[in-house]
Amino acid sequence: MNLRSLFPALVAVSLSLLTGTFSASAKDLAGSRPNIILVMTDDQGKGDLSCLGNPYIQTPNLDRLYGLSTRFMDFHVSPTCAPTRSAIMTGRHEFQNGVTHTILERERMTLDAKTLPEALVNAGYATGIFGKWHLGDEEAYQPQNRGFTEVFIHGAGGIGQAYDSSCADAPPNTEAEGRYFDNVIRHNGAFVQTRGFCTDVFFQAALGWIKEQDKAGQPFFAYVSTNAPHGPYIAPEEYKKPFLDMGFDEDTAGRYGMIKNIDDNMGLMMEKMEEWGLYENTLLIFMTDNGQAGRNGKLNGKRVLVDTYGFKSGKGSPYEGGTSVPAFWRWKGVLPEGKDIGALTAHIDLFPTFADLTGAKLPDNGQIKGRSMLPLLENPDGAEWADRFLFVHQGRWPKGADPNESKYKNCAVRTERFRLVNNKELYDIETDSFEKENVIQEHPEEVAKMREAYDTWWVETVPMMVNEEAPNSPTRPYFELYEKQLKEGGIPYWDVPEL
Repeated sequence: MNLRSLFPALVAVSLSLLTGTFSASAKDLAGSRPNIILVMTDDQGKGDLSCLGNPYIQTPNLDRLYGLSTRFMDFHVSPTCAPTRSAIMTGRHEFQNGVTHTILERERMTLDAKTLPEALVNAGYATGIFGKWHLGDEEAYQPQNRGFTEVFIHGAGGIGQAYDSSCADAPPNTEAEGRYFDNVIRHNGAFVQTRGFCTDVFFQAALGWIKEQDKAGQPFFAYVSTNAPHGPYIAPEEYKKPFLDMGFDEDTAGRYGMIKNIDDNMGLMMEKMEEWGLYENTLLIFMTDNGQAGRNGKLNGKRVLVDTYGFKSGKGSPYEGGTSVPAFWRWKGVLPEGKDIGALTAHIDLFPTFADLTGAKLPDNGQIKGRSMLPLLENPDGAEWADRFLFVHQGRWPKGADPNESKYKNCAVRTERFRLVNNKELYDIETDSFEKENVIQEHPEEVAKMREAYDTWWVETVPMMVNEEAPNSPTRPYFELYEKQLKEGGIPYWDVPEL
């Protein structure tokens, strides 16, 4: 066993000794109806956490959460952001929701899909989103019309982004010199002016809402979806300065500063959960939306690889580094602490898992392609977990092009043991998790099965890519709504909740 594989275990042992906590067995979780807090950061990878080996940045709060959590160590998402969000919301591959890109109307999640928050609302839950939505800025696609009862979001795929389509944030955010400070946010259908750094604001809004739900005895699902540390790499000076002092370039210092700020906000969330007595009836999950971006930087003028986990690729890639992300699940007294689960799991599994936990009903239209993770949560050492095929595709072919021309470009099929990349490279992930040796010639039967499964999936999926011929919107909804509100009543300052 190499030092990298030992490091997380050593961290977990140290943290359990420091905290003096012990694991409890999970039993009969179906219908247990916990609150659920899902925190998902943007473009952060496994290599961005000190508990997973990064030597440059310290993430003590996420490290502590890691030590207290059941960890899904082979958990996968999509290679880019809107696709992952779509898969979480629907329990199926993003292409089957029409989401084949992150812009130009191809980020819009089909209105025919039943969503996770809709199911939870029907089961008696309050549902809140705080931060990034990125599944359509036209009104019908907005989260308040897709099942969320509390909405506090920016537009487009990132704060300040604006494309020649409907995917565009509110005008002041696109013009602001600081961009991630003092943003205009859409709160339950109306714009408000916030003060401060975006990540701080999103956590403040989420925690204020969580506090209200807890006081009212209302079960809740809080989706805290930060735009950080997505570029541009802008962080408060006090977070960026330590990394500049270490000798990092501006971008890397900014990116690491954003991650340190996320870590502090996770510390605040854990502190408030303890203060409010939420740990015993709340499942807290930390994950990221795709593989690591910003993998290269400069340290004292020399280029260095700042992705320190070991993957050969990151965001946007069909390899392991594009889709393998952290997944820490903390439920005090219910889920084991410091426990690794190696089963192949994915974002499409969250919908059926949350439905089982909350008693929500799944869509009966065959939409759900994931599977409930409850067996793994209830019996992490002995649960039966059948092998399966997971399909990965970067998408992003030119708008108007025939998707079939890109069928085998930037794609992968994953099973528990193997990863078939671009229909021509096979890696044995059990022995070669960093994909150094192509073994396609050694396993022809496995390759044939994976190719057949992918071909079947592709034929089924192409007709569901409903946005490929959609014309770009001639208007930007957030621009129009902002100007209308500005003219009719102005943009009030956001009423910051007390914690």
